[in-house]
Amino acid sequence: MKFSQMPYERPDLDQLKKDQAAFNDRLRNAADYAAAKAVFLEMQQHQKHVQTLATLASVRHSIDTRDAFYDAEDTFWNNAAPELQEGEQEWIQLMLASPFRADFAKEYGDVMFINAEIENKTFSPAIIPELQQENNLTQAYEKLLAGARIPFEGKEYTIAQMAPFKVNDPDDARRLAAWKAEGQWYKDHQAELDDIYDQLVHLRDSMGKKLGYEGYTTLGYYRMGRNCYTKQDVEAFRQAVVKYLVPVADGIYRQQAQRLGKTYPMSFADNAMLFRSGNAKPAGDADAIVAAAKQFYHELSPETDRFFHTMLDGELMDLLATEGKQGGGYCTSLLDYDVPFIFANFNGTRDDVETVTHEAGHAFEAYLNAKRIPIDYIWPGMESCEVHSMSMEFFAWPWAKLFFGDDTRKFYYSHLAGAITFIPYGTMVDHFQHLVYENPDWTPRRRHDAWKELLGVYMPWMKLDGDIPFYAEGEGWQRQHHIYSSPFYYIDYCLAQTVALEFWSMIQTDLPNAWQHYMAYTKLGGSRTFTDLLQSAGLASPFDEACLQGVCRQADAWLKAYDLTGIQ
Repeated sequence: MKFSQMPYERPDLDQLKKDQAAFNDRLRNAADYAAAKAVFLEMQQHQKHVQTLATLASVRHSIDTRDAFYDAEDTFWNNAAPELQEGEQEWIQLMLASPFRADFAKEYGDVMFINAEIENKTFSPAIIPELQQENNLTQAYEKLLAGARIPFEGKEYTIAQMAPFKVNDPDDARRLAAWKAEGQWYKDHQAELDDIYDQLVHLRDSMGKKLGYEGYTTLGYYRMGRNCYTKQDVEAFRQAVVKYLVPVADGIYRQQAQRLGKTYPMSFADNAMLFRSGNAKPAGDADAIVAAAKQFYHELSPETDRFFHTMLDGELMDLLATEGKQGGGYCTSLLDYDVPFIFANFNGTRDDVETVTHEAGHAFEAYLNAKRIPIDYIWPGMESCEVHSMSMEFFAWPWAKLFFGDDTRKFYYSHLAGAITFIPYGTMVDHFQHLVYENPDWTPRRRHDAWKELLGVYMPWMKLDGDIPFYAEGEGWQRQHHIYSSPFYYIDYCLAQTVALEFWSMIQTDLPNAWQHYMAYTKLGGSRTFTDLLQSAGLASPFDEACLQGVCRQADAWLKAYDLTGIQ
């Protein structure tokens, strides 16, 4: 069934609650494992259907936030989900206390119970109002950004449509003007952005305290489902990033300043331009990128070939940046149909290719594991998921010429350098959020100052001058929607990028061997914890300081030896 044909109708919320209560009663009264398993499997099908309806409403709303019908449906689910959570939480407690727990664990593995123990710590009926308000505030932030119209050179552009001017234009003055224009839009909406986030921080702090925690941080880790590492592990990783990776990234930007004929440190606008002749750009339009992806996935493996044909045949990708569309990109699952869906905003930059490989990495994993029971095993934890996507970007390297043509040599350097320089930024996002939730009563200005201070630690190559006040004054974090919508998510990208660099190293010497490791990791879905998935696939953990040190050394050596002759 094509995505456009998938039916949607708002369910009756009271009936959903009754259905959940009936499942709970049957599990509570199950006389033996056979009866408990039967209701468990029925519950799985029920959850698949409810989640599919919610996902259809969310995706169609994000495709066009101006659509009144799906705007109302998205609001319905924002308010319904916390109310449904009460009955779902009772189900979790019944499963945890079930006399047949050992039987379930024997058949389905114990990760489902490890995760259930964590999820059980994230909810109480007392926080339903806060959860509903949190959803609505997040929606307000996304709608604000989706509705942005940025005046530039006599026309108006969305945020996504501004990217080519900010990234691809080799004219310094025009590129800086684009950064200023975008920054001015954020400045013009500063009060709104500050207010939304201030409300979110206090709501989350209140939820954490209502559940008996010190504030939000502990609850935030539980909500992220972190089942094999702690806040202390993340802090140690951040310290290793500053120790090993920031110096390598700093060297990349120093060399870039020399290529561009600029004084180090450079402005945000100049740091966006890797080569004086312009950054690597796709060789063709969106259709050409999809055609190249089709060939790449066909030649990579039989599994990826079948997967990408499924995506094309089902029209399961919405890729173009259009009016009213939510920003960013994501992948999700339509569980009733055993298929993933990819959402993106192509804008003519290198990111288009990295998006169709990144999000397709997520989608491929979901495709391989679509029929897993329990359905929670379809996806692993977020840090594990980002390994699928970030590594898939590197698996596309042997096919890079299909995507980039004459800019292929630029792409190789840019992609690896970008992987290295991203990790300090992503780690800074995580550090910033820890500071915010440890100090929930900070004023908006104090938050901006904290971001500016962290820039000096994690991104010393950024010149904080007055050219672009929005960035120079420490407000640039407000572009990062994860900070608003998914607190503590962003470190997952950094952990995963470290693992993806392991795959990059393998790909340089033995692509088939690297693919075997990738498939060993991916086929397990969410049936293992992050660290167990890595161990099962023969990969090092990013929490091992030697891992980060090693990938930094290898990437640094490759970049320093890379022949940029003839590229200006």
